[in-house]
Amino acid sequence: MWNRRRLIQTGMAAGMLAQAPALLAQANAPLRILVGATSGGTTDTMARIVSPVLSAALGRAVVVDNRPGAAGNLAAEAVARAAPDGNTLLMSYTSHAINASLYPQLPFDPVRDFTPLALVASSPSILVAHPRVPVKNVAELVTLARQQPGRLNFAIGGLGSSLHLAGDAFKMKAKVFIVNIPYRGTAPALQDVLAGQVELMFAAVGNVQAHIRAGKLRALGVTSPKRLPMFPDVPAIAETLPGYESSAWFGLFGPARMPADITQRLAEALRVGLQSPEVRRRIEQEGAQPMHQSPEEFARFVQAEIVRWREVVVYSGAKPE
Repeated sequence: MWNRRRLIQTGMAAGMLAQAPALLAQANAPLRILVGATSGGTTDTMARIVSPVLSAALGRAVVVDNRPGAAGNLAAEAVARAAPDGNTLLMSYTSHAINASLYPQLPFDPVRDFTPLALVASSPSILVAHPRVPVKNVAELVTLARQQPGRLNFAIGGLGSSLHLAGDAFKMKAKVFIVNIPYRGTAPALQDVLAGQVELMFAAVGNVQAHIRAGKLRALGVTSPKRLPMFPDVPAIAETLPGYESSAWFGLFGPARMPADITQRLAEALRVGLQSPEVRRRIEQEGAQPMHQSPEEFARFVQAEIVRWREVVVYSGAKPE
């Protein structure tokens, strides 16, 4: 009896795996990539860069479905509850790891309820200052902040965001007190720094590179471990504060318990697509660096990010908005 039951179960499992490629090729229903951010932002753009890659590889329509709200949690919850058939995916970002500590109770587990597919891109930020601030590099900023604690301010585009925590990670590493000034969005925060109302800001490279080149902002340091090719004269903050690093990242997830062949087919399509010069060019236009990790490598990366950001969230005392 046991052998017969085992045979039946094995046969059913084999049948399900045999059907898996067909699940990915449902011509009547497009594959959906959910994005927990508004249209036009970097996360949305990354989803729209990879959607034609998947469409070409799978031979079916792929649509981007924006579900902004709760720092990406609304879209993440929808994908966590979706059928694990490869037809509903999530383009997520650094907040996927940050939210594990920022929110005391999430309706999903950021590790157990998802199947990591691929890290798509990494986007270092850049520490900028209004030109009137009397510092020209990170070392001078640290000296001034230690001499006059509380004098300087950071403009924060969103509490609990990766850019907010980049600033708190800086303060933690440098052992300085700089006041956070929160805004509802990056645009108003940046406007006040440009106007000299606030002295400092961590910003996405794409948002400030034109202002830096025009002399309206002074670049003090980049958050990547090494200097960026587009700003070779701007030191990495790690050159002054060894070990400092803070980059936003963007990656694709599916629901948990996706069959291995579906996972591998999607991951391989992304691997090949991210090697395309045109795809890489479009990612670099966003001030980001094309990346790729296997599902296993990406899973380990996400778990390490959750641990890394937990320390900064606790230090910052940040609460969900």
